[in-house]
Order: sequence, then C-alpha cells, then structure tokens
Amino acid sequence: MIHYRYYSILLLSLFSFSLWAQNGTVRGNIYEKETGNPIIYGTVHLQGTKHATVTDLDGFYTLTNVPIGEYKLIASYVGFDSVTVDVQIKKGGVTYQALYLSESSVSLDEVSVSAERQQARTTVSISQIAVSQKQIKALPSVGGEADIVQYLQVIPGVISTGDQGGQIYIRGGSPVQNKIYLDGLNIFNPFHSIGFYSVFETELIRNVDVLTGGFGADYGGRISAIVDIKTREGNKNRQSGQVSVGPFMVKGLIEGPLKKFEEGGTSVSYVLTAKKSLIEHTSKSLYSYAAEDKDIGLPFGFTDLYGKISVNTSNGSRINIFGFNYNDIYDNPNLATIDWKNTGGGVNFHMIPEGSDIIVDGVVGFSTYEVGIKEQDTDPRSSDIDELSANIGFTFFGDKNEIKYGLELKSIRTNFKFVNPFGIPFDEEQNTTELGFYGKYRQIIGNLIIDPSLRVQYYSALGALTMEPRIGVKYNITNNWRFKGAAGRYTQNILSTSNERDVVNLFNGFLTGPETLIKDYNGEKLENKLQIANHVVAGFEYDLNKRTTLNIEGYYKYFPQLIVVNRNKDSADDTDYTKETGDAYGVDVTLKYEIPRLYVWATYSHGYVNRDDGEQEYPTIFDRRHNVNFLATYSLDKANTWELSARWNLGSGFPFTKTRGFYNYQSYLGGVTTPYETNNPEDIGIIYSSDRNGGRLPYYHRLDISLQKKIKFTKYIGMEANLSLTNAYDRPNIFYFDRLNYKRVNQLPILPTLNMKFYF
Repeated sequence: MIHYRYYSILLLSLFSFSLWAQNGTVRGNIYEKETGNPIIYGTVHLQGTKHATVTDLDGFYTLTNVPIGEYKLIASYVGFDSVTVDVQIKKGGVTYQALYLSESSVSLDEVSVSAERQQARTTVSISQIAVSQKQIKALPSVGGEADIVQYLQVIPGVISTGDQGGQIYIRGGSPVQNKIYLDGLNIFNPFHSIGFYSVFETELIRNVDVLTGGFGADYGGRISAIVDIKTREGNKNRQSGQVSVGPFMVKGLIEGPLKKFEEGGTSVSYVLTAKKSLIEHTSKSLYSYAAEDKDIGLPFGFTDLYGKISVNTSNGSRINIFGFNYNDIYDNPNLATIDWKNTGGGVNFHMIPEGSDIIVDGVVGFSTYEVGIKEQDTDPRSSDIDELSANIGFTFFGDKNEIKYGLELKSIRTNFKFVNPFGIPFDEEQNTTELGFYGKYRQIIGNLIIDPSLRVQYYSALGALTMEPRIGVKYNITNNWRFKGAAGRYTQNILSTSNERDVVNLFNGFLTGPETLIKDYNGEKLENKLQIANHVVAGFEYDLNKRTTLNIEGYYKYFPQLIVVNRNKDSADDTDYTKETGDAYGVDVTLKYEIPRLYVWATYSHGYVNRDDGEQEYPTIFDRRHNVNFLATYSLDKANTWELSARWNLGSGFPFTKTRGFYNYQSYLGGVTTPYETNNPEDIGIIYSSDRNGGRLPYYHRLDISLQKKIKFTKYIGMEANLSLTNAYDRPNIFYFDRLNYKRVNQLPILPTLNMKFYF
C-alpha cells in the first residue's frame, strides 16, 4: 500500500509538471527603488487570478502554471507604494519581471505579519528559526554591541556554557557536530574567547537560518545542527559607513557603489568591516573588580576583518567575492595562552538563466583554522584544519511543488599534536576528500506538505558510502494550527579533540575520522569509522491571534556511533581512538508576541543528553535539564528614538565529575633510574570519582538590560548611544572550581558599558 501511495504522488507530480509546461511562468525580484535592496516577504499577485506568492530573502518570487494571456502584475509591501506592470504569459515560456517599490509617504502604525504566516503554511520549516538583523538588535546589547551569538543563546534547544570560553551546544550536539556557514563557507570556530561576541558583523547580516535538528539533505557533513549565515551586499547607491566605540571594542564599516544601482541595470558594490577588542586593556581600570588578577585584567583579545564585492545584474543574477581573517587570543599567564586564527575566502553566485526553468546557486572557496594552547602544567597542543570546498545546486519551481538537487565536493587536511597526561605523544596529519550528492522534493497536496530528500555521501579516506534519507511533513489542521514532523539519518567525518576537563575549554582541535581504529566495541564489530546520528522531531505551531504564536517541538537524537580521541591511552600499543554512543531528547516551547512597539520572546527547554563510553553511561558536561529565556524590547516613543531591552536567562546546573582525592604525581622521566623513594615531586595529581559527571553545579541565572537613544542629524547622518548592564543584579554564577587551590571561580560580574556609534 505504501508503495502505491508513493507512485500516486509521483504520477500526480509529473502530471502537474506536464500541465505547467502547457502554461507559462512569471518570476523576478522586488527591490527598493532608492537603494536596490531586496524586499523580503513582499506580496506579488496577478490581478483577477488566484496566482499569488511572497518574496524570499533575496526578494525573489515565482508564479508558475499561469494560463497563456496578458495580466497585470501587482507588487505591494507595508510602508511602500504598490506597483502594477503589464506582463504577457506565453506557452511554456518564462518571463522575468523586476519590480521597484518606493517608500510610501503615509506613516503606517500597524505592520501585518500575514506574509510570514503564509510562508509558514506552505513550507515545513521544522526545527528551523529564521533570524533577521532587526531581531539580533532587539537583544540587550552586551558591551554595547549586539551579536548573533547573543541571539543564538535565546533560541530553544541551544545551550551556552558561559561568558568566558562559552561554546554553543544545540539539542545534545557538541560544537564539532554543528556546522556554521558564512556565505556558504564553513567557519570552524566562529566564537571569541569572551562569550559575548562572534566573528560575524551584525550590520552585515541579512539572515540567519538556525536548524536545530531534522534538516534536509541539502545540508551534510554534520550530525546535530546547522547555522547558515548570509550577509548583505554593500550600499549600491552612495558611499556610507559607521564607526562605533565602547569599552569592549572599536569597529568600523565602509561601503559604497563601484557602479551605481539603476533600474534595469547592473550594479557593483563593496563593503569592508573591521573590529578590534579593547577589553584586554580597558578592563584593567574599568573592570578590575571582574578580573582574577588586576594586572592581567580580562585577557580576551580579537581582531576581525571581512570584505566583499558584489555584482547584481538586471535579470536578478548576482555574484559575490569575499574574504575574511579572524584572530583571537586568551592570554592569561597564570593559566594558559590560547590563540586561534580563521582565514578564508571564496565566490558565491545565484544565476537566473534567461528563459530557463532552473535557478543555479553555488559557492567555491577555502577556509582554514589554526589553534594552539600553552598551559602551565601540560605540554603544548596545536591543531589546524584546511578545507577547500565547491558546491552547486539547481532549483526547479513547479505548481505547488519544487525540486532541488546538487553536488558538493570537499578536500580536507588536518594536523593535530599533543601529549596526554601519561606522557604519550599523539601526532597525526590526515588528508581526505568528501563527495556528496543530494536531491530534495517539496509537494503541496491540499493541507499537506511533504518534503522528502536523500543525501548520498562518500568519504574517500574511509572508503565509506552512506545513504542518508530524510523527510519533513507539515499538515495545516486549520489556518492557525499546524502539525509538523521530520526524521533523518546524518553522518560526519570530522571529530573534535577538545577535553571536557580543560579548565578553560577554548582549545578546539579537529581531526578527520581515523583510518585505523579499534576493531570492535563491546564485542560488536565496527562497520565504519563515522560519526552517526538519527533524528526524529514532531511538534505544533499555533497562531493564538494575529500577534501571538506558540511553537512546541519534541525531539530525539540517537548517536549510535561517536569516535573520540583516546585521552586515557597509557601505552604506545593502545588505540589512538575509541567509540562512544549516546542520545539526546527533550521538548522546546516558544511563545512570540509582536506589536509595532513591543516584541516579546519567551522560551523553555527541557532536555537530557547522555553518552556511553563502554564502561558507564553518563550525562555530558552540557546536559542542562532546564533552560528558560525571556526577551522583551519596547520602543518608548512612537518615533522609535528610545528603545529599552531586557533579557533574563535561567539554567539548571551543569554536570561535573567529583574529586576523590589527590596524590603526588611522579613522572618517571628518568626511566627505571628515577629516584622515586627520595624524589619529592612538585606536581599534584587528581583522583576523580569513578562516577563520571555525577555532580551538579548550582543554577545559573542572569539579567541583561540596555537602553538605546537614536539621534538623527540628516537623512543619512546620525548617532546612537547605548547604555547596557550585563548581569544587572550581579549574580555570582560559577565558571569552574579550581580543585588544586580549592577555590571557586565565577563568571563575569555586573558590567556597565556605554557605547557610541556614528553613521553617515
């Protein structure tokens, strides 16, 4: 019976494409007439027909299966004057029509979200949250600067380990199991050592898609989650920029046209951004109370550079050339020095061939990451990874259906060096190639939306070919109530060398899957050496009213195989790697309320994350049982010149392994002649409890507040002042416990900041 259903759906789809071929298509882009920026979620319809749609993040629209004839095409968007143009639909033809909207002179107090709701009814989008630049800026700007990493922490299912050295864990996945894209390229470690900031410039972000599980086959190479960040083009009409300064950092942006935007013409623009930390210097005087050592201050430093040149053609096609250089250092002579660098660049493109049914997207580029750590009591460690990637995708739009397929090629080199606590060195360099092919299909059948996909992935170094089927479904029970679900299989070949017992967990080394490995696990033969996960997600979306949306999702992630570095290797004959299994499950609840001057976002997550190393099952260090976030932003006046924001976070305590005792560590570096009877070793060893992660730290909670004032001098020139309080009621949240000195070390205390930004 199931096979007959699949055949019926396939025949129905082919029939619909056949009917579409007898008619025609009109597609195009909607732009702001003055700036050339795309209109997102603008409405397009053919007058007197049922053919209507909304634009995507590029301002692109398509209307298919339109009967032959002449029509009036109407585009509209809140705050802009509507535009009407005449179009002619030919049999089997594809007509491109760009539309340009001018800002309305009428002030609108109410903004409808109907276009966003309509998109929710026609796409599956399970475990997917789209984040705009406006939403990021709605957060209380820690240190006076809003950042995507601050917003990620309020998304349900996302856990952050803290202000210092914080990492992002998404629905039970460790950082290495999450892939973070910048304009199509993989960024291996995008978060700075001070947990408030990422490498991404907020002013450049066009959109962020956060997929916390159950994502489609167009994303591969990671087994937990995806964060896909896309940047905007530079100003196409005039030279502009901004400079901001505060106690945490100074940054600048400059952009402008190399060839100005004109209706129906090609434009070329550029944008350059740079930011440099100041906190490592200013903290010695302004925040000396927050530092363990007043002479050292808060030892977090970073420098970020990004540049981009964009070409936008008259038919909606575009090409971007971009490059980046990100540097970070944590320099604490009393503890450790950790520095990392991420560099790369590439070309991405979006092609709309004239008269063709297919749209082509792709990216070619490279990304490198180097990291090193020097600690007082251990040998240095270093790691670097280089990735050269190329992918191309093709999208075909039908009537109530869509086909997408593509090819992805990666060449990866890794190099890792360290000496474990037993004095056994580990030094490995690896080279591998990955080839992936994916196909996706989306069909709307009445109130049902199905989105099956398949990824075929080949890992050359391991000789492994994987089939990764995935599916997403949504059913519109009513106009306001929607059920959704997703399931899939995921694999990856990258593993992390980070140690959960590192006091400052900033060292993130990488390796590809080992070519040699233990032959069995608990008596079971290992069929491959990949990281593997299976996802199941289900939930509901409910529009309580025009302004309020409730989203509830339950998830289960099973990790049947996780390959990890064997840090307990005490003999040269022992294997360098070992295997673990695990699972993660829970429920996420989100409530969003939005009116013109007030935005409220509230979330609750209840989750469990476990691992089994073959000897015992234990919770991971990021197993936070309860996590609550409340975010509110309110404009104090109708002109939006004063804005107040607040965010409160509550989280239950993280697990840790208790201490059983201490001993004098004898290294025996002198071999059998070591005078162990008379030698008085200075090093102290720690005896950990056999119950791994059997303890729990205290609860974490923090309130951040910011007040922003905007002053406009002319149409294009103005300034913004931002006063913020981080950890407003000075909660002493624990960072870690120094076992040797029997001393508690807390996260950052209350930090008041004043930031000034000037734009032109």
